[in-house]
Amino acid sequence: MPKQTPSTPIKKVVLAYSGGLDTSIIVPWLKENYGCEVICFTADIGQGEELSGLPEKAKATGASKLYIEDLTEEFASQYLFKLLKSGAIYERHYLLGTSIARPLIAKHMVEIAHLENADAVAHGCTGKGNDQVRFELTVMALDPRLKVIAPWREWNIRSREDALEYAAAHQVPVSSTLKSIYSRDRNLWHLSHEGGLLEDPWAEPEESMYQITVAPEDAPDTPEYVEITFEEGTPVKLNGKALSSATLIKALNEIGGKHGIGRVDMVENRLVGMKSRGVYETPGGTILMRAHKELEQITLDRDTLHYKDVMAQRYAELVYYGQWFTPLREALDAFFEVTQKHVTGTVRLKLYKGNIITAGKKSVFSLYREDFATFGKDNVYDQSDAAGFITLFGLPLKVAAMRDIATAVQIASNAPDYSSFKRD
Repeated sequence: MPKQTPSTPIKKVVLAYSGGLDTSIIVPWLKENYGCEVICFTADIGQGEELSGLPEKAKATGASKLYIEDLTEEFASQYLFKLLKSGAIYERHYLLGTSIARPLIAKHMVEIAHLENADAVAHGCTGKGNDQVRFELTVMALDPRLKVIAPWREWNIRSREDALEYAAAHQVPVSSTLKSIYSRDRNLWHLSHEGGLLEDPWAEPEESMYQITVAPEDAPDTPEYVEITFEEGTPVKLNGKALSSATLIKALNEIGGKHGIGRVDMVENRLVGMKSRGVYETPGGTILMRAHKELEQITLDRDTLHYKDVMAQRYAELVYYGQWFTPLREALDAFFEVTQKHVTGTVRLKLYKGNIITAGKKSVFSLYREDFATFGKDNVYDQSDAAGFITLFGLPLKVAAMRDIATAVQIASNAPDYSSFKRD
């Protein structure tokens, strides 16, 4: 049972509601254990068909009301494209699809709590995962007066099997079964899979597990070309056609999924300290990340490009750790915006059986000069200048080597001479 004091009863709770197993059983659990009204909030961030029937389902489980808000365009333009401009990837592979969505959901959950005069919010994140941190840090940053209820840290349910039993006992309709036990999270950017067979890192994922990408070996035998146009780091056109942020991502998801693009199988370090395995499908995001990096190759100078990679790593950590609403994230966004001033142009990519192959890139701000880079005869670069440059560039190495040689000679000259001694 939760610990409460009579002076601070919980009267109304806003629950982040997906309609999945965990959040479905939380509704009756909150009413039983806190005696409060439960208002559900669902963010439409591109999960599509998973939203069908949610209002009826929420009320059937005991919720007094369900809010559903279409946040796809806000998600794409204010979160995903900021991530894209940063180039952030967590631990070399993860494109942060779940991580980047949680602050947006929590932000609107707080807004609903204010609208409804609720005194608490609740989520279905487990005590082992990262999402609990992401939700709760956002609530702390936006309104620390709200109490946060995390049933997974309070109740006796310890497994998905337990949860299914609870659902059956309370007549809660759920789609999860013991036969299909994967924990999934889907949005506009990706689809993640955890649990089940994936808990063994040696086990190869079942092909039937994948839902938005085909196996590379089953992809079309003919490659497909796509052209993505950027303006100051933001993708604005696909194959010459202007599209909204969310629509562009959706279109690339379909194209990339058809060609088996964007599958990642990794064991990552969770914020709470343990390692976990996740399989991700991120077709459109993978294509956009590649295209953006290709364009930066010709539009960013060397020092900016290299330092941006350093900052991208820190940005990835902030997103993964749930620190979206922090001064540092805002400051890094300002830095990335400056780097994107000249990242305008078009990239052509060839998609073929899980591979992304660069087929061309151009920009009016390109720093690439064929007359400088050519291996043929040129009149703009005096190759003899390289000798002086190398001498100056290598001067620290030369000085250090001269010191080491002089030291070695000095040591050798002071060494005792045993040559005159004879052995018995």
